[in-house]
Amino acid sequence: MCLYNPLDKFYKSFIGAVPEKTKISFRVKGNFNSVLFILKKDGYDTEIALPMQKIEDYFEIEASFDIGLYFYIFKTDNNHYISLGNDYLGVLSNTPNYFQITAYLKDYNTPNWLKGGVIYQIFPDRFYSSGENIKNIRKDAFLHTDKMDTPIFLPNNKGKVLNNDFFGGDIKGIISKLDYISSLGVNCIYLNPIFKAYSNHRYDTGDYMTIDPLLGCEDDLKELISVANTKNIKIVLDGVFNHTGDDSLYFNKYGNYDSVGAFSGEKSPYYTWYEFTEFPNYNSWWGIETLPQVNENDKSYCDFITGEDGVVAHYAKLGVAGWRLDVVDELPDHFVKNIRTALKNVNNDAILIGEVWEDASNKIAYDKRREYFLGSELDSVMNYPFKNAILDFIKGGSGVVFTNIVKSIIDHYPKIVLDSLMNLLSTHDTPRLLSSLSDINILGISKLEQSKLYIQEENLNDAIKKLKLATLLQYTLPGVPSIYYGDEIGMQGFSDPLNRKFFDWENINSLILDWYKKLGNIRKNFSCLVDGEIEFIHSSDNAVVFTRSNDKDFIIVAINLGDRDIIVNSSESLFDYVNNIVIGEKVIVESKNALLLTSTNFINK
Repeated sequence: MCLYNPLDKFYKSFIGAVPEKTKISFRVKGNFNSVLFILKKDGYDTEIALPMQKIEDYFEIEASFDIGLYFYIFKTDNNHYISLGNDYLGVLSNTPNYFQITAYLKDYNTPNWLKGGVIYQIFPDRFYSSGENIKNIRKDAFLHTDKMDTPIFLPNNKGKVLNNDFFGGDIKGIISKLDYISSLGVNCIYLNPIFKAYSNHRYDTGDYMTIDPLLGCEDDLKELISVANTKNIKIVLDGVFNHTGDDSLYFNKYGNYDSVGAFSGEKSPYYTWYEFTEFPNYNSWWGIETLPQVNENDKSYCDFITGEDGVVAHYAKLGVAGWRLDVVDELPDHFVKNIRTALKNVNNDAILIGEVWEDASNKIAYDKRREYFLGSELDSVMNYPFKNAILDFIKGGSGVVFTNIVKSIIDHYPKIVLDSLMNLLSTHDTPRLLSSLSDINILGISKLEQSKLYIQEENLNDAIKKLKLATLLQYTLPGVPSIYYGDEIGMQGFSDPLNRKFFDWENINSLILDWYKKLGNIRKNFSCLVDGEIEFIHSSDNAVVFTRSNDKDFIIVAINLGDRDIIVNSSESLFDYVNNIVIGEKVIVESKNALLLTSTNFINK
């Protein structure tokens, strides 16, 4: 018998995080004489213990919460705890393992346009070149003439990796490929940094108010926004606000800008933006001296980024539909709140996505609990927990562990955030998807050795099959799938910058591309993938089966990685979208296979 299940409305009447002041019913079952509901608020040492009322075969209590993070548990009359168990259900335990509940601002909302869509992430220098801006390359930079070159990753004769090699991808190049991007079902393009900078990755911002000349100009950005909007695609920019480049308008260490940079000393208007320890020494991001760290508590800097005419508002007024905040856990809460205010004041429907690698609802950074989902900061985060759970499962991990990770995010996040999550499987910071699903182990392998590693032909089909299974989960779990440019054509690459090669337009794996297009069509065809509920109906070491449903349609997703077939029963005839066939009410999911099922009644409409 189940004692407690936070994802079942019988036991907890509101699934996931809750709006402030909302009355929530908690119920537990069990052969007890009495049960206490024990609650503590994050940041406070004291607990409150409230008696639950006995009703028939269960105990019940109603509670409501002010904004904040809370932890709760149930204590029985025999001094046992109904505690969070390994299967994400309440189990009897001698030691407490608390459940979590997040209470957020009642007016908190997230944009609807992204939900149910697909994100496409582009590393601008490496996607497509119009050829028009190559003339703008700096004299001290290197331009690859062969787009199939491997990006330079070895240090120079001074032992430094300069990241100053370019392939010439630009904004006009992206515009020319919008029809291709649209064919994937994409409704949002996320661009890695586009502002003027020294490096090819441009995380070392040189001038926030200038598009890098090698990418184009502000008019090109406006054209991209305009043309993309005609195809129902919105543009999201990368906001790098924790640090700038040392070669920048603001720091100007090398005198390449016509400004009195902070490196000149206290006479600079930008001096207080940075954290000088003992001039000319300064704090830098992760000790990388080319990335001087910014002091986000400095009013001048805060106004520059988040003021009425600041960076965030400026690009929102141009039509940019949102920002992805780089290393958001290194930005103070007040600064993130100011970014949100600046963005929403221009466009309340714009989205703010944070880079967080863990559960963002209870993230602690620099000894401080973060407030991302309390209603005044982020709309979404990069969903690394789902990424890790999916890849671990597909590569031979436990379906139960996968299910519990998904359940924990569902339990901890507001539903409006859950449906907006950026569900990625690879990015510019991780190995490419196909490479990560290969049997190649890069542990202890140098980058030079990695550059020579490719999936052998005899192993490619196995990696592609795993990719299909992984992306099937990515596209059907709550949230919005995000494609890292080139994954959809089977590009390979391990550590940065081997995962940042130029898009291989001449060698497209049509099998993989057709699969991504099919998944994109599925996203368009099923409204339950916008904001539908999810229910796991089977989890085992080797298999998971879950449903997504709303009042209009439903799907069943079944992944079987085991050696034995599993059976899914239905009350009606089903259509299998993976294999494009109608099957009966009793569905056999064969070993090492997957199905995406829906009612034939829906298909025939």
